[in-house]
Amino acid sequence: MSSNKDSLGIGRNVIRVEADGLLALEKSLDQSFIKAVDLILASDQHLIVVGIGKSGHIGRKIAASFASMGTPAFFVHPSEAAHGDLGMITKGAVVLGLSNSGESAEVNGVIEYAKSLGNETLAITAGAQSTLAKCVDIALLLPDVPEACPNRLAPTTSTTLTLALGDALGVAVMEARGFTAEDFGRRHPAGKLGFGLKRVAEYLAGQSDAVPFISPNAEMADVILAITGGGKGCVAVVENQHLIGIVTDGDLRRAMGPDIMSQTAQMIMTKDPFTLSPEMRIKDAVTAFTERKIGNAFVLEGQEILGLIDLKTLLATGYV
Repeated sequence: MSSNKDSLGIGRNVIRVEADGLLALEKSLDQSFIKAVDLILASDQHLIVVGIGKSGHIGRKIAASFASMGTPAFFVHPSEAAHGDLGMITKGAVVLGLSNSGESAEVNGVIEYAKSLGNETLAITAGAQSTLAKCVDIALLLPDVPEACPNRLAPTTSTTLTLALGDALGVAVMEARGFTAEDFGRRHPAGKLGFGLKRVAEYLAGQSDAVPFISPNAEMADVILAITGGGKGCVAVVENQHLIGIVTDGDLRRAMGPDIMSQTAQMIMTKDPFTLSPEMRIKDAVTAFTERKIGNAFVLEGQEILGLIDLKTLLATGYV
């Protein structure tokens, strides 16, 4: 049984070998990469990714990333392709073949079929003189670097480089298309990532809580009742329908003293409080809360209070 020290050293070495491979990949990028980006951009059809074994697993991720970044894409398993799924490859689609050796008969068969339709083809491979590299229109070559496993056999460095090159292609195409965070959010509405990309106005549209507010001259008993009843730990101080301040439970604690009940809202409020724009994204609102060390803020459009965002509620959603 290996010691913890041995395992740690092995782990670090694997990461070091793969990191060295990534640096070699960065230096190896050339005009072929630019041509591959332009080829994908020129197509109005899907990008189809093909790979088998570990390359197939990487291919699924590459296709999914392209799709989320504005280029319709899907993965085709080459073995299934030989049993009818070749019909998924339509004329005009760009086909990207993945094979470290470049000699996968199944992958090469799909590429040959795509070329018979007149489709443009790409490859990511380490085999510069391989069947795959010679068959496609543009071959993106991986550098000659060792696998990270001690036998130099298990796909480790090669799969990392293939994935990284796929990411590089996807991001380059995304930027060339002018794909925005809003575009990404529409394709990724679920989960923490999608929630963070929502506009504040969109978030408020799903909330039904009324905004707690009081007048500047409200007595302390009314201030306490408003904060307690609102359940958000704060209350807006409004005069002539304009927000002039905010009273938080923190303001109450700081004002605590023998004469607190004789004070009014405007005497203890925070004047000109920080507010949110309805166009701000939730993730940016959370960043603002963190930087200012505050727990809530009202949303203003002009002088109109649209609602209230607070960290406690965001915590309940699982975002924070």
